[in-house]
Amino acid sequence: MARKPADQSVNREAILHAAADAIRRSGYEAVTMKDIAAAVNLTAASLYHHFKNKDALLLAVLEFGMEVIIARVEAIACAPTPADERLRAMIREHIVGVAENTAVGAAMVFEIRALMNVRPPHAPAAPAAAAAYAEFAARRDAFFARRDHFESLFRAVVRDGIDARIFRAVDAPIFVKSLLGAQNWVGVWYKPEGRLSERAIADQIADIFLNSLQENIG
Repeated sequence: MARKPADQSVNREAILHAAADAIRRSGYEAVTMKDIAAAVNLTAASLYHHFKNKDALLLAVLEFGMEVIIARVEAIACAPTPADERLRAMIREHIVGVAENTAVGAAMVFEIRALMNVRPPHAPAAPAAAAAYAEFAARRDAFFARRDHFESLFRAVVRDGIDARIFRAVDAPIFVKSLLGAQNWVGVWYKPEGRLSERAIADQIADIFLNSLQENIG
């Protein structure tokens, strides 16, 4: 039986994981708050005590995923070690993190557009609706700023390697976007029961990209 609406004891992280799983199964447009609430034994009314609407819940899923992965790579990026060692460790941490949370990783790939497509309420909107959208828009902007920060950590390490002549000269923004694209897609196709572990996959991807950076250094 679902919990009563007043029951707020359910863990927030459990809701976010349940939401990510439901979104992966059904797609963001099709999934409902009722679907997500049922997965954590809540009523839909109770879920609305935690999140104002489905858009806010999607944003929370993406914020959660971004903060987890930043926490895994930020200290590595800033460590006083050679750039190739840092980049390999960052790739490993990112891919392992995505493989451990594939539903959240898949949301990062497929649902960013849904987040971008959220529009203000039609005028004349009730003050509460306008305020809710303003709060959402500010958080969305903050999320994209954090995503840019995450990408900048990789760009800085690549540039450090170029400056130290550990890496050949490449267009760091393009290289990093290609690298992060490959890493993010692991969350779409990785299967725990598959042929390779997440660490083995991370090592292969790291070898591919690091080898490409170290060719023809003169």
